[in-house]
Amino acid sequence: MKFRKLFILTLVLSLWGGTMLFADSASQRVRVIVNGNELDDAGMLTDGKTYLAVRQIANTLQSIVLWDEDTKKVTLYKPNVHMFLFQDSTIFGNVVKGNRITFKVFAQIDNLLTDISAVKVTIEDPQGNESLIQSKNVTIEKDNFWYRTDDTTYTFDTAGKYTIKFYMKMAGSEEWKPVSEKTITAKTS
Repeated sequence: MKFRKLFILTLVLSLWGGTMLFADSASQRVRVIVNGNELDDAGMLTDGKTYLAVRQIANTLQSIVLWDEDTKKVTLYKPNVHMFLFQDSTIFGNVVKGNRITFKVFAQIDNLLTDISAVKVTIEDPQGNESLIQSKNVTIEKDNFWYRTDDTTYTFDTAGKYTIKFYMKMAGSEEWKPVSEKTITAKTS
């Protein structure tokens, strides 16, 4: 009786181990690197097909993802958003640490193939603290438009990279999606 139980247990464990090895070899993790940064668990190779985490890749590429539950369809939108930073009438991208600057953000948007309800512009300091520059509800009926913020005054307290971010809110959604970034470098002198 003991021998029979031991035999059955050995057989079950062998089958289970073999199944786990087969399952592990049937699907493999794929490293996904976007602009030099590796994404966590973004890809898998199964039966010769590569599957990628669409939302994670879209967020990295600053794209908009729409999921249609009824049709089980994923749609990606990548509007072209070009931002320019103006101090008075001068374009800039570098500042001296400690300077308090009044500037405006000018954005030119095209290839907008979906409806949006609002836009916002923020600035993020080198420590990751984000401050709102301006937010506005919009009604856009074409695939391109221009957007300019009001003058904003900001003090660049520390040296490092500050990031201006342009967000869009999809019509019918409350979620803000970042679609463009511009870097301002604050130097010590």
